[in-house]
Amino acid sequence: MIQKILANLKIEALNQMQQAVLEAAETRKGQDMVLLSPTGSGKTLAFLLPVLKFLKPEVPGVQALILVPSRELAMQIENVFKQMGTGFKINCCYGGHDTKVERNNFQHPPAVLVGTPGRIMYHIERETFDTKMVKTLVLDEFDKSLEFGFQKEMEFIIRHLPNLNKRILTSATRGVEIPAFAGLVQPEEINFLKGHVTPHLALKTVRAEENDKLKALMALLAKIGNETTLVFCNHRDAVDRISLLLHNSGVIHDVYHGKLEQDERQLALVKFRNGSNQILITTDLASRGLDIPAIRHVIHYQLPNTLETYTHRNGRTARMHAKGTAYLILSEEEFIPPFIKDAAPEMDLPTKYTFPAPSDWATIYISAGKKDKVNKIDIVGFLIQKGGLLKEELGLIEVQDYIAYVAVKRNKVLAVLDKVRGQKLKNKSVKMVLQE
Repeated sequence: MIQKILANLKIEALNQMQQAVLEAAETRKGQDMVLLSPTGSGKTLAFLLPVLKFLKPEVPGVQALILVPSRELAMQIENVFKQMGTGFKINCCYGGHDTKVERNNFQHPPAVLVGTPGRIMYHIERETFDTKMVKTLVLDEFDKSLEFGFQKEMEFIIRHLPNLNKRILTSATRGVEIPAFAGLVQPEEINFLKGHVTPHLALKTVRAEENDKLKALMALLAKIGNETTLVFCNHRDAVDRISLLLHNSGVIHDVYHGKLEQDERQLALVKFRNGSNQILITTDLASRGLDIPAIRHVIHYQLPNTLETYTHRNGRTARMHAKGTAYLILSEEEFIPPFIKDAAPEMDLPTKYTFPAPSDWATIYISAGKKDKVNKIDIVGFLIQKGGLLKEELGLIEVQDYIAYVAVKRNKVLAVLDKVRGQKLKNKSVKMVLQE
């Protein structure tokens, strides 16, 4: 089964941390577990493998519950589990998602339920699923859930799970106190944070002349060119200020922070994942728990306040065996915080520069999804047959409940939209729109 899962995920082998978690689950099946491991190390697969081992096909109803601090992380876990090809059903519940769809899903309840604390509490209060069947509980990024103020909801949920016999807590942060309501009994700690370093991460410092950090950022982005880049700020207003400057300069990018609506945040991530834009300006909301792989550069436009924040930001790049670079942009009055021990040599930036051309990819929105019985194969066939595209002119396709997004070569996108106008996808009239 493990080899089949790895093949489905296109992974050659488990890493050291994942293997340690699996061995602990197999040898100490009744023992609770606390997994401490860096961002980007593969914690999702690490805890899903033990969850899978505890599932029984003959048992109806929800057997495992996974609580997460954000809707994006919930969706990521759902996608990973589906890609594993286990034969067990998983459903996802989170704020902003249609409650009617979620209630309908419980008519044929999943074996695994993943969701945010507020929405899971909503369903428990309305008894939309049987909590007595839940034997396994995972609190993923539990420290982040506490930071977001979900203690009351998590405590309520755990109090309504009378037959729990296995608890798994995960975190990318050391030293977080585990609350008593979690109910852990002599948990085994699997700690891969000890002495953690990122061997493939290069660190560099950029000094802003005349305290003009925006000017320095623009020069740095131009120097980086068309490579995936996350720009971290401490505050939303800084994100919006940078975004306005980039927009006025004609630089394609997106923003990501908590004040955006869910669909705006989701679209920004979709376009970043599929390569339609290479620059994402964000707060620390994007430093953990998001499925945004293969990021080449991390820019600290505003200095992180703590070592943990610095570590999580840097954890978005140089993941697994990939290489990455992190940059600290400093004004004349700023100095590298004492918790950053690594040497970060200063780099020179060009005084004259031009921004790279837009990405080769653009994103098309499609007004149909899984609930309309539309899948990736349907979309590929439709765009090749009706839109006249070649297979290599199609990029990443993401299908959600009622919508889908597809990356198409930018130089083909307008022609494609013109050709498919008025055409039906699986006998359904759909709207297809370029997402700028």
